[in-house]
Amino acid sequence: MTRNLSGRITAGSIIVIIGIVLLLSTVGIIEMRSVWGWIPALFVLIGVWALFRSDFRNLVGPVMIIAIAGAFLLRNVGIISDGAIGTWWPLFIVLFGVLIMVNRSRRRQRTRLEGHSAGEITAIGIFGSDESRPVTDRFTGGELVAIFGDARLDLENASVQESPAMVETMAVFGDVEIRAPESWNVKLQTLNIFGDTTDRRRESDKRNETDSPDLVVTGFSLFGDIEVRN
Repeated sequence: MTRNLSGRITAGSIIVIIGIVLLLSTVGIIEMRSVWGWIPALFVLIGVWALFRSDFRNLVGPVMIIAIAGAFLLRNVGIISDGAIGTWWPLFIVLFGVLIMVNRSRRRQRTRLEGHSAGEITAIGIFGSDESRPVTDRFTGGELVAIFGDARLDLENASVQESPAMVETMAVFGDVEIRAPESWNVKLQTLNIFGDTTDRRRESDKRNETDSPDLVVTGFSLFGDIEVRN
């Protein structure tokens, strides 16, 4: 309940800010050109908020949003040119790869510190589908990537010895589906841009959000969906 309320307040606050800025432009206090020039700043703030909300567990989505929106903001205020963005845009791909490697390194380091073998999965659906059904009592997390495709994870035959397990997700014009055992407490810490993250389990199957989570789902959706089901 607290997480849902916090998300609604944040979303509502963003809508109020946009409405106020548009009102100021329609009454002539500020120019519309100036309004559109500062739109990237809103996405930078959303990315920063997502980082803090997830306690810096969710890196890929927020950092990429901050980097891309920040570049266009710098262009709009005249610090960099369109030509610079056109020349250096591959750095965004490099940053994306680095963030993925950092996430993997953090999970492996956590696994070594906790003194048990890794029980990680990877499911990648790019213009297709991929599914993972781990059978383990030491599940620690993994990655689910759906780009114009589907990535599914079935955890019915898995258990977590050292909680929480961490699953990093990415849904870009695709769908990510996670089937979690009824007894698990699942915490969602995703950044959604024209996308959605939903826990569709029955209310009776959801534990109190004040309990320590068994599974933390991080990542981001862009015109995609991330779902947790039974």
